[in-house]
This record gives sequence, C-alpha cells and structure tokens, in this order.
Amino acid sequence: MISIIVPVYNAEKFIRETIQSVLDQTYTDFELLLVDDCSRDKSAEVIESFEDERVILLRQEQNAGAYAARNRGLKEAKGRYIAFLDSDDCWEPCKLEHEMAFMERESAGFVFTGYEFADENCVGTGKVVRVPRTINFRQALSNTTIFTSTVLIDREKIPDELIEMPHIASEDTATWWRILKAGHVGYGLDENLVRYRRSGNSLSANKFVAIKRIWGLYRKIAGLSVVASAWYFVGWAIKAVKRRI
Repeated sequence: MISIIVPVYNAEKFIRETIQSVLDQTYTDFELLLVDDCSRDKSAEVIESFEDERVILLRQEQNAGAYAARNRGLKEAKGRYIAFLDSDDCWEPCKLEHEMAFMERESAGFVFTGYEFADENCVGTGKVVRVPRTINFRQALSNTTIFTSTVLIDREKIPDELIEMPHIASEDTATWWRILKAGHVGYGLDENLVRYRRSGNSLSANKFVAIKRIWGLYRKIAGLSVVASAWYFVGWAIKAVKRRI
C-alpha cells in the first residue's frame, strides 16, 4: 500500500481538486493522509466531505509547519511506500501506476518524475520539467529537479529516519539530499505526471528567499565550504533559470 502524505494549511481553495486527483488514480491501493496544520479556513470541512475511507484527516494540535505535518503523516502511515503531495498540486490519473511500475522495474528505493508548471486553475502551461534517469548526491547539489509532489519512497529500502524531514527551510530538498548522501540513488521517471500549481505572484516574489535557502542547505546540510557552496550555487542558478524559461 502507498501512504500519500499531504500537509494542509489554509488550502480550502485548492484541496478538493488535489484530493480528487488522488481518488482518480488508476492505482487504488493507497491511503491519503491529510495533515491539517491548524488551518483557519474550511480546509478540514472540505476534507471531511469526502466519504471515501481512504481519505484520512489528521489534525495537528498546534501550527508547526509543513515539515512537522509531513513527519506526523509518516508516523501514522501504514503503507510500505510513501508518496508526498502538496495541497495545491494535482496528479495525472496514471501517476502512481506508472511510478510503481518504474520503481519495481529499477529495483529502486527512491524515485521521482517529471512535472509541468500549471496556472492557478491547475491547467498546465506547457512548460514541462524533464528529469535525469538517475541522480546521486553530488549531482543533486546543483540540480534541485526533485519536486516533492513527484516523490515515491520504499520504506523497506530507505528507513524512516532518513525520510523524516528536518526543521529547516526547504526541508524537502534537505531530505532528498540526506537520502542521497547516505548512498542511495534517485531514479527519475521522465514522464509528465504532476501539475505544479503556481500563483501569479509566486514566480518572482521569493527569489531572494530561495537563494538564502539553497545557500543554507549547502552550508548546513551538505556541509560544504564557502568556496564549494559558491561553485554548486552557480550550477543551481543556471539550471533553475532554465526550468522557468
């Protein structure tokens, strides 16, 4: 079984469509763990309106952020496999089926897929991000192409201690790096199976925040020197720009 973990915070506007994209999957052996991080809107009510027993609402006692919500989901997960999905993204119907088949074919423990940028209505813009066949730790330092909503992990091959996310900005990228740094290889399925919803003001508003976060990851998670961090940062910046052109 696949346990799908979704952190939810004030996601009333998008969460219904996200949930439905999971329920429409051709691969049906899953549980959908939606962890409400003390939303102040009607997110929880929308989640509870779904009568499918696979849709499970978990409530946080206090707002603690996406990393804590995902870790709560991991703790409660009953499945062998862990998939992550953000509360405003959407999956193509064959996402889980194709990704599971790819994982089995490659005997992989950590896989991810291509994805497409989408507008506020989760309609694809035509800009598709392609992914490499494999990626190791050093390659990942300058290629943050692993998108959270595309990831699938086999818990029998990768322990929960590596999957649990740290309390740091860009905790998802930090987690993928930690898994790869431990010697695991990421396998990329170069199919467009996820739509990454982006609001109109998200394209440039947080550029400086992103720069600060990636620099922090180089120094705190990867343990790189200032010179090495600068080297990988240049590679990251070039690839980040290419993904958006």
